[in-house]
Amino acid sequence: MRHGTTTLFAALEVATGKVTDQCFPRHRHGESLAFLKLVARASPRRQLHVVLDNYGTHTHGMVTAWLANHPRVHLHFTPPRRVG
Repeated sequence: MRHGTTTLFAALEVATGKVTDQCFPRHRHGESLAFLKLVARASPRRQLHVVLDNYGTHTHGMVTAWLANHPRVHLHFTPPRRVG
């Protein structure tokens, strides 16, 4: 348990304003993958561009393997945070 915190995953379809969201009690690669699958199901005929932070769960082997089989899903990462 993370002291009552939750992880919110959300995707915005810019053209329509539709939001696809899901909350999880943890933030591991399994949750990241589950959300990617949810977004892919919500927009089955579109190229998807997903903007993510650089959290390691987004580049886990299971996520990259799924992405290799779903070439219409493209991940874009925010720049890493600079310290100092």
